[in-house]
Amino acid sequence: MKLFFTQKLPMYQALVLLVLLMSRCVVKPLQPTQSVKDSMPIEMMSKTGTATPANNTPLKNMFGINSYEWDFLQNPNQPNVKYTIYEDNMSLIKSFSAVRHYMNWNKLENTEGNYTYNPTNDGSWDYDLIYTRCKAEGITVLADLKNCPRWMVAGYPSAQQDDENVPAPYGADLSKPASYVQQARVGFQFAARYGSNAAVNPGLVTVDSRPRWTNDHINEVKIGMNLIKYIECNNEPDRWWKGPLTTQTPEQYAANLSAFYDGDKGKLGPNAGIKTADPNMIVVMGGIATCDPTYVTRIIEWCKINRGYKANGAVNLCFDVINYHYYSNDGDVRTHKQATTGIAPELSAAGSIADGFVKVGKQYNLPVWVTEAGYDINAGSYQRAIAIGSKSALITQADWILRTCLLYMRHNVQSLYFYQLFDVTADNPTQYATSGLAEGIKRRPAADYILQTTKLMGSYTYSQTINADPLVDVYVSGKKTMYVLTIPDQKGRTGTYTLDLGRGVSSATIYTPTAGADAMTKTTSAAAAGKLKVTVTETPVFVEAGGQVQ
Repeated sequence: MKLFFTQKLPMYQALVLLVLLMSRCVVKPLQPTQSVKDSMPIEMMSKTGTATPANNTPLKNMFGINSYEWDFLQNPNQPNVKYTIYEDNMSLIKSFSAVRHYMNWNKLENTEGNYTYNPTNDGSWDYDLIYTRCKAEGITVLADLKNCPRWMVAGYPSAQQDDENVPAPYGADLSKPASYVQQARVGFQFAARYGSNAAVNPGLVTVDSRPRWTNDHINEVKIGMNLIKYIECNNEPDRWWKGPLTTQTPEQYAANLSAFYDGDKGKLGPNAGIKTADPNMIVVMGGIATCDPTYVTRIIEWCKINRGYKANGAVNLCFDVINYHYYSNDGDVRTHKQATTGIAPELSAAGSIADGFVKVGKQYNLPVWVTEAGYDINAGSYQRAIAIGSKSALITQADWILRTCLLYMRHNVQSLYFYQLFDVTADNPTQYATSGLAEGIKRRPAADYILQTTKLMGSYTYSQTINADPLVDVYVSGKKTMYVLTIPDQKGRTGTYTLDLGRGVSSATIYTPTAGADAMTKTTSAAAAGKLKVTVTETPVFVEAGGQVQ
């Protein structure tokens, strides 16, 4: 996703909406003759059979959100105050387990070779404050270093100046890691400051300590603050819709990653590369929009040729996490077929696409993340969640977002981030303009559901799926078991399922996600001989076994 500004910065709305008009990652439509089971092969099983292998990832890892520095620091009533946390927004952000921070390179390096963080010379944002607060709240931060700085863009001919150009100087050979040395250097500085390595050579770490005006806060060198564990190398390097200046082939992006990862195995100097500064920081490849695992395997092939193998025989890779973006709708990214509407995740190609990436991940011992997913609420968007029966688009958005989390758990994805905290522009039909999970200082139902599920079973892990329609997933945490039941459809369909809780179980607690609440609605039902008849809808319902027959 290529959104740099929210509705809080109206001067940029026209630019944002123009960018949003470009095509995005879309999905295989459900054909009229298909059944739900036909469209989701991972859930095709016997009524009593199991599905995919267990996913040891906690469910809460599916509850990430995309956000910006101003979401943390900017009170709309005091837009120039940027040195304190805006607590109303922070209360919303705390609904999520992780934040993907869209971090434009220019914020860190407003002029070449001069690095600032607290405050940034571009915008006066306080990254130290944001990251310190996130760590205190237990919120994981994925810092996404993206786009070109203005001083680099200025080197392009005026008609070709775009901050989404490939992050290398004009005319550079994009197949060579050395062409990306400036990005590798800013990555080193960021990792030296916010990573876990306190032993970085201070002579290699620098900040721009010049005041911009009288009484300006001065940047100071800090090393090993241990605030950031994950960093992402750019965003959607395969963005085909903007033309060749913004698009990298897998081999070109591999060269970029090699520079960013460890300064191309140290060849670019002692102050280049994330791992050069902090060997423990995890490098996440930029989320690709094509949803094609071949893009990843071609990067790996480049590594075999250009980086070789480690002593243990493993490929010397230049990234630690596979990452892609996927928005469930009725289009098809593989043919660039335009979508017309969002669809429920189980009816899309989300599962089969995840399987393709997970297969590559297992081969090379790499986790798979999805760092953009979501739905609009505006009825004019081709990425919209639809009203279904008495359910508004907001409730459908909530249902589909929670079901997206459950789907990716079934398919062994290890982290998921939704786009995004706030709308870009309210009441706008442009795709991705109304995907926010919060509005003003209130959660939307999707964020309600995420918060409620986190409280109920955020630490649980997926064990198995014991039924396909309705879907019945089994989650465990130690000796505790939770069943999650869902009708995988978008027609307002309901059904019943008899859940076998085991002999001797006399009752069960049923939890139902509830819009506008901090916790799910809780009811208790009797079980007959360990059997519980459950009413199932397109909103997931959670069941926990209760008392034992005496």
